[in-house]
Amino acid sequence: MCHGRVIPAGLVGTISYRAYERRFPTCHLIPMFVASDVVDEENSEDGSTQKIERRCALDVDAPRLLKRIAGVDYVYFSQKNTLNRKERTLHIESHNETFSNRVIIHETCCYSVHPENEDWTCFEQTASLDIKSFFGFESTVEKIAMKQYASSIKKGKEIIEFYLKELEDEGITQVPRWTPSSLPLPLPRPTRLDTSPPVLPELAVTPAVSIPLPTDAKDSSSQDTKQDNSALQADSLTDILAGTPEDKLDADYIKRYLGDLTPLQESCLIRLRKWLQETHKGKIPKDEHILRFLRARDFNMDKAREILCQSLTWRKQHQVDYLLETWTSPQVLQDYYTGGWHHHDRDGRPLYILRLGQMDTKGLVRALGEESLLRHVLSINEEGLRRCEENTKVFGRPISCWTCLVDLEGLNMRHLWRPGVKALLRIIEVVEANYPETLGRLLILRAPRVFPVLWTLVSPFIDENTRKKFLIYAGNDYQGPGGLVDYIDKEIIPDFLGGECMCEVPEGGLVPKSMYRTAEELENEDVRLWTETIYQSASVFKGAPHEVLIEIIDASSVITWDFDMCKGDVVFNIYHSKRAPQPPRKEALGAHGITSPGGNNVQLIDKSWTLGQDYSMVESPLTCKEGESVQGSHITRWPGFYILQWKFYNMAACSATNLPRVDDVLATLQVSSHKCKVMYYTEVLGSEDFRTACCDVQSLGSMTSLESSHSGFSQLSAATTSSSQSQSSSMISR
Repeated sequence: MCHGRVIPAGLVGTISYRAYERRFPTCHLIPMFVASDVVDEENSEDGSTQKIERRCALDVDAPRLLKRIAGVDYVYFSQKNTLNRKERTLHIESHNETFSNRVIIHETCCYSVHPENEDWTCFEQTASLDIKSFFGFESTVEKIAMKQYASSIKKGKEIIEFYLKELEDEGITQVPRWTPSSLPLPLPRPTRLDTSPPVLPELAVTPAVSIPLPTDAKDSSSQDTKQDNSALQADSLTDILAGTPEDKLDADYIKRYLGDLTPLQESCLIRLRKWLQETHKGKIPKDEHILRFLRARDFNMDKAREILCQSLTWRKQHQVDYLLETWTSPQVLQDYYTGGWHHHDRDGRPLYILRLGQMDTKGLVRALGEESLLRHVLSINEEGLRRCEENTKVFGRPISCWTCLVDLEGLNMRHLWRPGVKALLRIIEVVEANYPETLGRLLILRAPRVFPVLWTLVSPFIDENTRKKFLIYAGNDYQGPGGLVDYIDKEIIPDFLGGECMCEVPEGGLVPKSMYRTAEELENEDVRLWTETIYQSASVFKGAPHEVLIEIIDASSVITWDFDMCKGDVVFNIYHSKRAPQPPRKEALGAHGITSPGGNNVQLIDKSWTLGQDYSMVESPLTCKEGESVQGSHITRWPGFYILQWKFYNMAACSATNLPRVDDVLATLQVSSHKCKVMYYTEVLGSEDFRTACCDVQSLGSMTSLESSHSGFSQLSAATTSSSQSQSSSMISR
């Protein structure tokens, strides 16, 4: 495959070459470019020719299954650069070292001076791909190769222009042409982003990555189509590939779905998405949503990652991803909540109208409670995200936020009812934390005299960037120049604002007091609403672990677990006992004048039991750090009682203490930091169901057990464990 273009910048052997050299030894604009080392360097006597050989390491995105089969960390390429200052050309040749006996990749590039305009640089690139055999996945490798090659072609010009601009900013715009009498031009080694020397990764650290094709194409593909009887055939990867996030960040994708991004912003997005893919085992948000969190923190990676991880944990705990399918607004909301979606603004953004002045906020809070209102607002935001995606497809350009029109006619002191304002502030807090950069513009119309009082109360809770998007109109100012028609087409201005479009937003009114509920009813309802989740929360104290009892009737059943460490570090254990443990009696603690350290803390293993006699450990202990997410399973070998235990972890071995449990609790109560919080979910898969699931899974290969994955929002730490008493396996993702 051949590719050519003209770059209107700099001369080969001078500015362009210096710009090209700046991508070594690593380039932040190419996230998969891990490292490079200079293997050999040679200069001619007259200084006209320079040859540099490098060895480069690349971390290529590929399906997990394919990476495991490949059995290497990185893809290694050999690259040879020949700069001819006399002819003013730069020739680049590269070929793969990794899998060279199975796949042959050869690429040549040439930079030369345009024959008619010396201020232009011509670029030609040729690449060939010859796949001899690749574990039965030849067609899959070919697809990945083509995708990577197309991506590199589109990025090449952008990267060279980035470094040309960098040189220009440093005052380097021209380098004298080489002459036979001139000395060799000094070409200093490019400065690394960090001060450590460039070190290429070792070839086999973990069996995790790789497909060999960052700069490749298909000219010829002599594939060995020989089929074996292995269960891992190329066709079996279709579903896996469909669920694997692809490197879509080519120019068309950015323009179509993300909007204008600088190279640095694009790099931040790729790195954050890759980090999520490696560490987060739940649903990975789309690029558009990740980008919102990056923009909310001005593309500060650490800050964006922190708030994004907190939001993902929140969504998981409250099952927000399923809210639109599971939440049905109560009738009182349908009748008296004066808000709804209404067409779109001039920019194609979904338009939400809220007639706040007509809403009986006190009546809604008294009839529904704070939690129901919050859940309703969350459903509105989820619908807004869905409409943004839909409008992006309709208008053919990225629509990532919506416009909100708030009509304040009728706003009075009744709306400043303290519990109502409290509910409003909490809703703002939750929305700000989990839906950043979703509000494109807020139009506030017919603001009355009481509005400044309300604004004074709520504005401190609104992000500064969000406040800049507010446009406030008093009286009928919105009808004049610079008013509503500048943002909304005249044809869709609602009738109640003087337009001709019928608006289906409810008119509201006072909620009948017969619908009011007592404080006790609302409190119980609030708890019920937010406990409609498959996850449970528990506290773990020093000396007071949290334990969950699971009774197994049939051997070969599967116990599965999924938990997040919300606070503190714990050690996770699994025990088996033939007899049912008795929960501790409340009076045992009461006799010492204390209560249980937490209502959601349960201890089952009696302190008189002896490990190895009364109960046994069936899995090696697993240390779980704060912020980590852990999923796993255990195939039971015997019937009986299994106990899942989360135990407080500290640097000194907890098992070394001889204090009685109650004394440990007394000591714990004096040290508030000795408390951990875990959010967990457990399920038992029957032996028959498990065998059926295994039959489905085995189409992807030979599997004798389920996998347990351990990921973290902080640094990961765990080890592969196995038990001779059970069929189990553990996989650590870094």
